[in-house]
Amino acid sequence: MKPRLGFLGVGWIGRNRLEALARSGVAEVVAVADPSPENLLAASATMGCPSVDSLEQLLGLGLDGIVIATPSALHADQALEALERGVAVFCQKPLGRTAAETSQVVEAASRADRLLGVDLSYRFIEGTRRIRALLQSGELGSVYAADLVFHNAYGPDKPWFYDPALSGGGCVIDLGIHLVDLALWMLEGAKVLRVGSHLFAKGKPLGPASSVVEDFAVAELELDTGALVRLACSWNLPAGCDAVIQASFFGSTGGVMLSNVGGSFHDFVADRFRGTARERLCAPPDDWGGRAIVEWARQLGAGQRFDPSAERLVDVAAVLDAVYRRETLGGHITAREPELSLAQAGTS
Repeated sequence: MKPRLGFLGVGWIGRNRLEALARSGVAEVVAVADPSPENLLAASATMGCPSVDSLEQLLGLGLDGIVIATPSALHADQALEALERGVAVFCQKPLGRTAAETSQVVEAASRADRLLGVDLSYRFIEGTRRIRALLQSGELGSVYAADLVFHNAYGPDKPWFYDPALSGGGCVIDLGIHLVDLALWMLEGAKVLRVGSHLFAKGKPLGPASSVVEDFAVAELELDTGALVRLACSWNLPAGCDAVIQASFFGSTGGVMLSNVGGSFHDFVADRFRGTARERLCAPPDDWGGRAIVEWARQLGAGQRFDPSAERLVDVAAVLDAVYRRETLGGHITAREPELSLAQAGTS
């Protein structure tokens, strides 16, 4: 039986995921809610379903699951409300602005025994999955280094993104969350011991608890395996193209790289390296954008309850807290002083 879903928030990203579900046919969308009449009109036309005024009204419709695509400051509270009513949740990232908020939602999903998903969609690129399979197989030997970047030539167009109280941060929580998630997912089982970071806004360094969000960031993660992971992300970077998105992993017997094609946000290639030789693993086309929500809906329809792997969401959020030099949940990650990070990264 198809799960009955409601959509809370049908702006650009919400509508994109709505359309992916419509194409898949794996779920029934019962109703949508959004404060914008224009968004509601477009979404209702796509699905032919009614609109309601609030989360409370959505939850009164006997839903199996709800999809949350609202501003970040609302995610945790809305997810908690749904889970406490016994409704499964699929949420846009970040699930919470901090590890503490994220942990609250994961714990609520566990108590309610309801499926919890977050739209960490880059896991679902075909090239990403092939690279992970190689890393997990051990064919690349001992992985000792990784470099991941996400530079966006544009910035968000909603004012709340630039208020740290509403967004939780700038480009790190918006784009860097994907890089941290990919690194920990690719190198499954590795734990982050220490984090060093540098945050900038309009070319000027930021200190902890800044009232301004960062538009450029570099971070370095030391893992318990001995591997070093370097991350960089930005908004409005003069990169000469729309976007630069890459994830490279280097092992004792080879390397791999995922990279976007020609500045695209959507098209990716994956390559394997042996010395100076390069082997193409996969190339476009690859319609990956809606795979995360479709997979969540399929699992929900199959009766899947809480998946303990959701607890990894807290690990990712704890790393982001350390990047922002906030107190991390449980204090299990050390946030290094910036000068140490620069020296170890060899950056001038």
